[in-house]
Amino acid sequence: MLDGSRLLAKGNLDRFGEAMRESHRSLRELYQVSCRELDLMVKLAEDLPGYYGGRMTGGGFGGCTVNLVAAEHSEAFASQIWEHYSKATGIQPDIYICSAADGAAADISETSE
Repeated sequence: MLDGSRLLAKGNLDRFGEAMRESHRSLRELYQVSCRELDLMVKLAEDLPGYYGGRMTGGGFGGCTVNLVAAEHSEAFASQIWEHYSKATGIQPDIYICSAADGAAADISETSE
């Protein structure tokens, strides 16, 4: 997680995306918590323009993937994933385009007793 934060802070989306792909492989192969549908969603994304990386998210054994995609490719990416996945599985996925935002933070440098 700290490595990922550093990569994002430096703007190294290529390496961050690679780490996402490595994480999915680990979840699939070492922990065996992925499933055919999630693996297919990740595989379909790999060759699309603007794709940096993706992985399953949630509890495993089904659910969803999160993909890092260049903003200018996000609409086309969503459309193509929907089309290819629907055709391959007969399942019409819900796809959400979102942007990253600062997470919660706390300033604990000053404490009062």
